[in-house]
Amino acid sequence: MSKQDYYELLGVSKDADANTLKKAFRKAAMQHHPDRNPDNKDAEVKFKEMGEAYDVLKDPEKRAAYDRYGHAAFENGMGGGGGGRGAAGFDFADVFEEFFGDFSGGGGGRRQRGGPQAGRGSDLRFNMEITLEDAFNGKTENITVPTSVSCEPCTGSGAEPGSKPQVCGTCGGHGKVRANQGFFMVERTCPKCQGAGHVILKPCKACHGAGRVEKTKTLQVKIPKGVEEGTRIRLAGEGEAGMRGAPSGDLYIFLSLKQHPLFKRDGDMLYCQVPIPMSTATLGGQIEVPTIEGKRARIKIPEGTQSGRQFRLRGKGMPELNGGFTGDMIIETSVETPVNLTSRQRELLEEFAAEGGDKISPRSEGFFTKVKDMWEDLTD
Repeated sequence: MSKQDYYELLGVSKDADANTLKKAFRKAAMQHHPDRNPDNKDAEVKFKEMGEAYDVLKDPEKRAAYDRYGHAAFENGMGGGGGGRGAAGFDFADVFEEFFGDFSGGGGGRRQRGGPQAGRGSDLRFNMEITLEDAFNGKTENITVPTSVSCEPCTGSGAEPGSKPQVCGTCGGHGKVRANQGFFMVERTCPKCQGAGHVILKPCKACHGAGRVEKTKTLQVKIPKGVEEGTRIRLAGEGEAGMRGAPSGDLYIFLSLKQHPLFKRDGDMLYCQVPIPMSTATLGGQIEVPTIEGKRARIKIPEGTQSGRQFRLRGKGMPELNGGFTGDMIIETSVETPVNLTSRQRELLEEFAAEGGDKISPRSEGFFTKVKDMWEDLTD
């Protein structure tokens, strides 16, 4: 069976540069990697073929030979080959190291030795409920968080004071071990040191070798002005302590706002529904309304004001998060119908109704006129 063209195999053109080749191989290798395709022989074969293609095309001399002679350039020993090398002089272990080494944080395509990052502490979440006034003014609050902190006697190393962790003899400090698996070289976490790269012969008695202990700590959280529902505040390094001196995780504060009895919020806007007496709505006047900053504001009500009419108070809304802009507050009127009338009040209202007409209630008169016209057009 003839081999597939290396360029077609990686999905690149013949003038692809080194960076394009590497990206194409990464994408293809990730898709066909044996760990992602267990018991899939076709994926294994495809993965090996892609490795061979990349090994040839990334080398300028091999690539020049391939461009001139094709696959024949590496037949009959032309491609050279040493121990552990397959077709086209391909050493899968080298390609494996170059490809996966970049993802492990190592420099120059080589895998970084095991160490603190391997046991980084977990991130923690803390839910905090605040009032709308807190979101308007901002505040500083102390919170208590149960977590893990670095062990003081061993300073987080996990080793008995006076002793030190030793380099793991199984992985040589890499935190990883390799094993041949058919055509492939597979890397796994070292079973001896669990990826730390070192072992503790004399564990600390206080933390039993973990390098951290359980503790409740109090932290000060600064809540800025303008925070909204779901705002997340990150406290770097205040999460769970890492294993044996590894970096600590982060603490995330998730904010939720209590429902306010008067105001409703929409971004930097505040809304407040205010009931007004029928007499004020009819004759006009002034009303006082509360503001979120704890003060009062006056609004002039024109005569004939209807329910649902809105008035804007500029700069009386919520501040933008970390900004200088402040939104507005919208006051919506709700005309209140009188209740518990005295006989005299009822008498006056009846006289008022008798003197009424379409001029004092134009909207209702207009509505019922339309209804009357519609009913006259209907037949039984």
